[in-house]
Amino acid sequence: MEWFEAPEYWLSRLVLQRAVAALYLVAFVSAALQFRALLGERGLTPVPDFLRRVPFRASPSLFHRHYSDRFFAAVAWSGAALSAAVLLGAADRVPLAVAMLMWALLWVLYLSIVNVGQTWYAFGWESLLLEAGFLVVFLGNADVAPPMLVLLLLRWLLFRLEFGAGLIKWRGDPCWRNLTCLDYHHETQPMPGPLSWFFHHLPKPVHRVEVAANHLTQLVVPFLLFFPQPVASAAGLAVIATQLWLVASGNFAWLNWLTVVLALAAVDSSPVAGTREYGQVPPWYVAAVIGVTVLVLVLSWWPVRNLLTRRQQMNRSFNPLHLVNTYGAFGSVTRLRHEVVIEGTDEERTTESTRWREYGFRGKPGDLRRLPRQYAPYHLRLDWLLWFAALSPSYAAPWFTRLLHRLLENDPDTLRLLRTNPFPDHPPAQVRALLYRYRFTTWRELRSTGAWWDRELVGPYGQPVSRPPADASGTPGTPDTP
Repeated sequence: MEWFEAPEYWLSRLVLQRAVAALYLVAFVSAALQFRALLGERGLTPVPDFLRRVPFRASPSLFHRHYSDRFFAAVAWSGAALSAAVLLGAADRVPLAVAMLMWALLWVLYLSIVNVGQTWYAFGWESLLLEAGFLVVFLGNADVAPPMLVLLLLRWLLFRLEFGAGLIKWRGDPCWRNLTCLDYHHETQPMPGPLSWFFHHLPKPVHRVEVAANHLTQLVVPFLLFFPQPVASAAGLAVIATQLWLVASGNFAWLNWLTVVLALAAVDSSPVAGTREYGQVPPWYVAAVIGVTVLVLVLSWWPVRNLLTRRQQMNRSFNPLHLVNTYGAFGSVTRLRHEVVIEGTDEERTTESTRWREYGFRGKPGDLRRLPRQYAPYHLRLDWLLWFAALSPSYAAPWFTRLLHRLLENDPDTLRLLRTNPFPDHPPAQVRALLYRYRFTTWRELRSTGAWWDRELVGPYGQPVSRPPADASGTPGTPDTP
């Protein structure tokens, strides 16, 4: 079985599996803490409405059998508990078959959430976590040596992720080819981090080097992942170094962290950790690994065809199980940053002197003096979708008006997604949204004002919404939900 076993990767497998479990934990906790406002029975895009429109075969999920907010919470917290157990090593203390069932259950639980998550889960890293999680089911535990076939499948996933992202950039915005995209990207990316201001102000020649290094890492290095050692290890380490640079420069949920984890499948850990002896490999396990290898090869037809076409799509799943997907990001880079700012007032009738108070969000820019925070790998879904909403109102059409109505109600689930509520004692009478252009301040402006951002009003973002007048008893009306 020398062709099947790769004991020299035992430490890489150990770290890879524990890291995937940690990212599952983050994903399940994120779902548990945010779903009521976004997807719950009174959410912005309720799951029950989605389930009435979409059949099981198009979006397999446990919630097709039953949905309630309590059941969703049970699924999310059960996934978090199981993820934590695996992170602490539970899957290495049970028989191989039980360990595989544990990993498979994590995959089923998270697939059930993603497949009813609608626009809030329409991110490439959701499919990436599901595809990686599915492959980890077959990576074994402490009872068997790491199977080389699964390590190669993980490298193939990393190849598609990196090469697809490189191609979408090279074929897309001309600024990637003339090496100028990072003159804008650090400032206009969806959710800047605490170092993004400093990255933006790096000298322009450094930005050119950044883009060139990105092209090298995404268009050349992925091929080296399949070379003999130590070339494959060097390629994996190059991917890791590049991804850690991206972690430092912004917030992309668990995309960069999971890419780092996948790169471990190419790193031979034997020079620092040696190898281990394992017992005989069960025939049924060999058959399962061969079976999943054949499945991935067959399903690879669609993403490979997508990579080779000039009309390449990014972040698409070709099947409802999110297996063997195509990836890519930032084929185009925005030059200007726009932000939707939501304000409220407790005045029934507004005038030019009306005092509007601004709602604060956790991750997206708002307060000019507030340094962007580091949230990744945690995923602030509403903040991300508001970045898309600023690009075009059509992104937010299904849920934005409902969000404003929830703020008019001081809905506690919605307010928990925000950083500050300017109306803690009573709901506002009116809520409105404005569109601003944001830019990073210069070094001189930062020293003189203490502000990281400067902004300029573009105009209103839709129509204000107001609470219906009080009834005869003096009880405020409840806004209708669109």
